[in-house]
Amino acid sequence: MDKELLIIDDDKDLSFIISDMLEGYGYSVTCAESADEAFSLLENKSFKLILLDINLPDSTGFEICKELRRVSTVPIIFASARTSESDRITGFDIGGDDYLPKPYSMKELLSRVNALMRRTYGFSDKETVTEFGDVRVDLTARTVTKDGKAVSLSLKEFDLLAALCMHINTALSKERLLSDVWGAFSSVEPSTLAVHIRWLREKLEDDPASPKFIKTVYKVGYMLEAKQ
Repeated sequence: MDKELLIIDDDKDLSFIISDMLEGYGYSVTCAESADEAFSLLENKSFKLILLDINLPDSTGFEICKELRRVSTVPIIFASARTSESDRITGFDIGGDDYLPKPYSMKELLSRVNALMRRTYGFSDKETVTEFGDVRVDLTARTVTKDGKAVSLSLKEFDLLAALCMHINTALSKERLLSDVWGAFSSVEPSTLAVHIRWLREKLEDDPASPKFIKTVYKVGYMLEAKQ
């Protein structure tokens, strides 16, 4: 399972402690110390959850959240020393999913991150393998086999396949897939998504021209159709 997290906080020491703890529980963590750095990362990479401080040197966490919510539904946990009721209400009103006041324990942070990941993506450690036809996708190991033989996928091909696997039999819009796979602020065009879908079909479908599993949904986007 892809468990990429982004921490946006100008406290380097705290970010290091949090990263070290979360990585010990299977998460992959990237840190940004400012809004500019965060948006630069978000242009080129997608994240499954963002831990967001409010007081930043060049902006506020509230402004970052507002911008993100224009283009993305990525889960956001505010983590801040600003603990007033008005700040907490603002955080939720603009699209935050949780609000954790500083100081907090690492145990509580881990519990909240795990809970939000479960609510958002509906996964458990036992639900990381998806099978359709003779294809087997292991989201944790990031491996794919077809008829028992390993299939080589590029980073983005696998990320796209993983996004479809996490929403089996659900049509995902092109905009949602572009945001989830290439990043909320990426300038990648829908044509790039279409090319990657074609490549996946060529590698995983018996008849790429008439796909049985990776379906196009008219006027919506794409869907992985499979028995569960």
